[in-house]
Amino acid sequence: MTDSLACDDPVPNDDGRVCDTPPDIEAYLVDGYRRMSPAEKMDRVRALNRAVLALAEADVRRRHPKADRREVALRVAARWLDAEAMRQAFGWSPEGTP
Repeated sequence: MTDSLACDDPVPNDDGRVCDTPPDIEAYLVDGYRRMSPAEKMDRVRALNRAVLALAEADVRRRHPKADRREVALRVAARWLDAEAMRQAFGWSPEGTP
């Protein structure tokens, strides 16, 4: 495997990743990341995590329009925790069984 994540064809690599970023664009991005301070990188990670959570919450609200705030939060958490962990930690599971 090479250090580069870029490839010329949007097909899966040996490790299953699909690359569709042109090499010159990837080089530009990598250079920008290298110039970032650790704090700037962490800010970027936090922003991406907030975006992922916002998208997950929007999807839960779309699928369960009558869910209250607690149920939305639990259903979002259930995307990262298995049903047994949800039952143990919160007394709730997405299947609705105690």
